[in-house]
Amino acid sequence: MKKSTDPRHLSRELALQTLFSRDFNGIRDGVLEFDVQDLSILDEIEKYNEELYSSLVNGVREKHEEIDSLIREFAPQWPISQMKLVDLQILRIAIFEGFLENITPPKVAIDEAIEIAKEFGGETSSKFVNGVLGAIYEKSKENE
Repeated sequence: MKKSTDPRHLSRELALQTLFSRDFNGIRDGVLEFDVQDLSILDEIEKYNEELYSSLVNGVREKHEEIDSLIREFAPQWPISQMKLVDLQILRIAIFEGFLENITPPKVAIDEAIEIAKEFGGETSSKFVNGVLGAIYEKSKENE
């Protein structure tokens, strides 16, 4: 798969890594977090959308409970504590971006999440992410 050079896509990848590292290390206040500049060097990312990156990282942190409530509602068979951490972070980013804040249209957020799940997740991650986000999308269409 060709590596994306779209600055917005790369911002989502960096946000995923930042959020993942925070939760993986058990750090909630950001003390031992990777710096985005270090991550961009490691990932060989020359240009990313700094505004989107900041919005995603800060927004997911601020709306953590609201986002997780939606995940629990639309994936009741998967307790959050049993989800793969990378899949959980991908869901959180997409829900924040596409459904809570409407930074991008929901379908774009879903497509991006699926692509990132293919790149960073396990064998079934993209299907899992698609299923949960698709259910949220269908419910949001009913409510309109």
